[in-house]
Amino acid sequence: MSTTSDEVLNPMPAGQEPELKRVLGSKLLLLFIVGDILGAGVYAVTGTMAGTVGGIVWLPFLLAFIVATLTALSYLELVTQYPQAAGAALYTHKAFGIHFVTFLVAFAVVCSGITSASTSANVLAQNLFGGLEINGWMDKPDRSVITAVALAFMLLLAAINLRGVGESVKFNVVLTLVEVLALCIVIGVGFFVMAQGTGNFQEILVFTDQQDKGLFLAVTAATSIAFFAMVGFEDSVNMVEETKDPEKIFPRTMLTGLGIAVLLYMLVAISVVSVLSPTELGEIREAEGAALLEVVHKGSPDFPIDRIFPFLAVFAVANTALINMLMASRLIYGMARQHVLPSGLGKVLPGRRSPWAGITFSTVLALGLIWYVSSDPDSNIVANLSGTTAFLLLCVFTVVNVVCVVLRRKRDPNRKVFFTSPGQLPLVAALLCAFLAGPWVGRNVIQYQVAGGLMAIGIVLWFITWLLTRKSNARRRT
Repeated sequence: MSTTSDEVLNPMPAGQEPELKRVLGSKLLLLFIVGDILGAGVYAVTGTMAGTVGGIVWLPFLLAFIVATLTALSYLELVTQYPQAAGAALYTHKAFGIHFVTFLVAFAVVCSGITSASTSANVLAQNLFGGLEINGWMDKPDRSVITAVALAFMLLLAAINLRGVGESVKFNVVLTLVEVLALCIVIGVGFFVMAQGTGNFQEILVFTDQQDKGLFLAVTAATSIAFFAMVGFEDSVNMVEETKDPEKIFPRTMLTGLGIAVLLYMLVAISVVSVLSPTELGEIREAEGAALLEVVHKGSPDFPIDRIFPFLAVFAVANTALINMLMASRLIYGMARQHVLPSGLGKVLPGRRSPWAGITFSTVLALGLIWYVSSDPDSNIVANLSGTTAFLLLCVFTVVNVVCVVLRRKRDPNRKVFFTSPGQLPLVAALLCAFLAGPWVGRNVIQYQVAGGLMAIGIVLWFITWLLTRKSNARRRT
């Protein structure tokens, strides 16, 4: 583009658009982070992971947590130095100043959020009707009805987001508490079974090579799958302009949120292994999202919690979708404010001070994606899109960790430093993320195809943005 780096990095003139309202304190931010990490991921991947490594399903969760935490340290170093809403895109441009690279990183993050939210909307609709069917309240509807409910849910999320982040995050608080309750039920059922002496607790140290990969490759593959359940912490940096005193509260809050998430995940994994037999663990692999429901159903036969659990799962995936769309709209807003996207996408409602243009744009993309993925009745939506989401974010995280190293070398020695990732950890994190994104983890080829298609769309959009900027600059010169 012909726009200079200084023009990209400087925000719009004061008064042109109101700034976002700072409403997030440490407690709301913690609930935001925990709610974003928990949710659809653990429901979608636990069964697949158990079918890959057997009883040591907790280990991939732990390894994914380590990689995520190392990356989070890089994000914390960057967000405290550059507290603006554009996140990874802003950091990439600060490091390299190449518009094309900046746009691709930003587009990958936006697509990962929208893809995750769209998948969650479909899972929500499926669980909703599944719960109605289990309780005998209605028969299973056809696919078009499920898709219609998913589309309607995305419109509801848009309406909530338009009311402002204060209302959105307060709604998130309720959903996060219900989300934690659902996982606590799974954990409680698992430990109840173990207390009765009928559980398989000894199986948590047993590796079962379901796919003849060997221990190293099987654990690596399961870790790449588990990474989808650990992502979400990076969304919070796009809320930095709506956070009170972000330089101080972000480090401890983000790390605390990651710690809470991995603790719950490992307890859930132990419960799954304790309740289900080794044979059932192998069979549950292809049943998307069925592992946790199976644990509750088998572990509490005398208590009809399985009639309630699908509705709790609805709240869990709703929370994931809400935060994903919050992130996507704020990232689009931030990029527009930094002149990476057209300035019209940075419009803010005068009263609510919410980024209405970014919300509208991300919602339209989500609606189109839901329609597309639902058009093929044989597609494995959750597995393929969750894997694509994890792949896109692993690539972004690789770049962000490298960016952290580059910007550390460019840092002004007179500028105050609020947080620094220890030593060479950003480089270690970059290598680990790149490794988990590689084909050797056994990722389905369709996930690379989908990601490549999305990035091809990104290149087209970048070219359109370049033309618009060029024409705008030409008019200014004349």
